[in-house]
Order: sequence, then structure tokens, then C-alpha cells
Amino acid sequence: MFCAVKCLQHIGTTTNVGAIFRSAAALDVDAVLVSPRCGDPLYRRSVRVSMGTVFQVPWARLENWPGDLHALKEQGFTVAAMELTDDAVDLDVLAADSPARLALVLGTEGAGMSAETLAAVDVAVKIPMREGVDSLNVAAASAVAFWELRPRK
Repeated sequence: MFCAVKCLQHIGTTTNVGAIFRSAAALDVDAVLVSPRCGDPLYRRSVRVSMGTVFQVPWARLENWPGDLHALKEQGFTVAAMELTDDAVDLDVLAADSPARLALVLGTEGAGMSAETLAAVDVAVKIPMREGVDSLNVAAASAVAFWELRPRK
């Protein structure tokens, strides 16, 4: 059985939090975990942008970041970070590997993933893009990743 958990590290823009929840609901993500400094999914604007899906997708706030990522690994999750690192693999490579339990970490706007978070993950992944464009908005990237990593029937 495939189990997908999405972890949001310090995503402060509540519209992005809401949009990520909407994509998570639409693309059948099992749960969303938010870091201590992530925007509140229950903030009015998050709820509105999510079209109420923050009430459909199970979620929890992690208290020990990034230590809780190690707990996910102990539970058998492959933990992948969406981050533009020199060793990041293309998203479709991770999708082809199809881990049974996957936790995908999405980082804050602008600064991206912390060094401590990157040290705690199993792999960094990226969406391959046209030259001259290095990244997507985190909400848009989440939708692409959720679609690419969805379980194949």
C-alpha cells in the first residue's frame, strides 16, 4: 500500500499553504505535516484558498524539526526534499523508484530548505525545467510533485 505524506518546512505565506492543501486533497495525499514555523493551515486565508480542503486532509504540526523527519524514516518512509541541490535527482526518477512510503518535504519560499533539513533527508529531488528558469512557486511545484508521485494503478 502506498502512503504519501507531505511535510511543509516554514512555508509562511498562507495562500501557499492553502493551495498546497488543495492540491494534496485533489491528488489523494494521505497527510500533511507542517513544521513549527509553517503558516497556520486553519488561518482564514489558508482555509479560503484551500476551498475548505484543510478540513479533509489529515494534518499535524511537528514540534521537533527536523528531528521528526528521522522518526518518519524509522517508520519506513523514504524522505525526499524538493530542493535544487547539485545532487538532486529528477522527480520522475523518484517516481519510477516508487517507494511504498514517501514523505516529501517542501521548503520555504525564497530561502528554500535548511541545511539541517537537507542533512536529514534521504534524497533531494527537482522538477526538470527549461534553462533560465530555476524554480516554480512552492504551491505550483507541490501540484506537479503530487501528480508525478501519485500511485499508479
